[in-house]
Amino acid sequence: MNQYLDAALDAARAAGALIRDHFGRPLTVNSEEAHDIKLELDVRSQALITDLLLERFPEHAILGEEGSAENAATEFEWVIDPIDGTVNYYYSIPHFCISIALRKKGEIIVGAIYDPMRDELWHAESGGKAFLNNKPIEVSQSTDISQSVVSVGMSKTTAEIEVGLSIFQDLLIHARKCRMMGSAALDLAYVATGRFDAYIERSVNWWDIAAGVLLVNCAGGRLDIAPSAVQSGKLSVLAWNGKIDRNQLTSIYP
Repeated sequence: MNQYLDAALDAARAAGALIRDHFGRPLTVNSEEAHDIKLELDVRSQALITDLLLERFPEHAILGEEGSAENAATEFEWVIDPIDGTVNYYYSIPHFCISIALRKKGEIIVGAIYDPMRDELWHAESGGKAFLNNKPIEVSQSTDISQSVVSVGMSKTTAEIEVGLSIFQDLLIHARKCRMMGSAALDLAYVATGRFDAYIERSVNWWDIAAGVLLVNCAGGRLDIAPSAVQSGKLSVLAWNGKIDRNQLTSIYP
């Protein structure tokens, strides 16, 4: 285990303990929008992660949902989502996680995702295998969309709702089952573990997916990532096991 992965795992566990201890308790809401919630605990979780990482690597940069620490002189950047699935967390739905990745010159080299409620810790290093609680994992063996369970993420802009509902309708017809879980990072971790056969979302941020992208790659899956066509500045993601023919997905995800 390299020093960067070791630091990511330690920070994920520490943040996981923090948010697990506050689960189900009264929470301070920093801002509340029509379809989203920002918690004071999001900020505290990211501050904890940032402090732990910069204590070890003070020259590194930080890109996070709750703010960034830029450093143009470094080639290393940590990409952090301190609570991915905040709305689930706020409503005491135990499906959320911490996501931490490290990029070197833009390439993701380390990834860790921690679900503190199930005590499930995923990790991967570039060029290696993906692991769940230190056991190797791989993507599913499904070869046809009709055999698959697919998760769909959907932001709440009007354009995204129209596109997302179209994708969801196709999935209801063609896939065995479709799900909307509320955590992009866990969706990707589940693809890497073979729990889902694919994950689709048209509007996400790098901090939502960076660690999961590495997990899926290291677990033998495939990804298509492009600038979002429905929300400027965000990304469109298709992750799947690589065994289902991409052409089967084109009607669902053009």
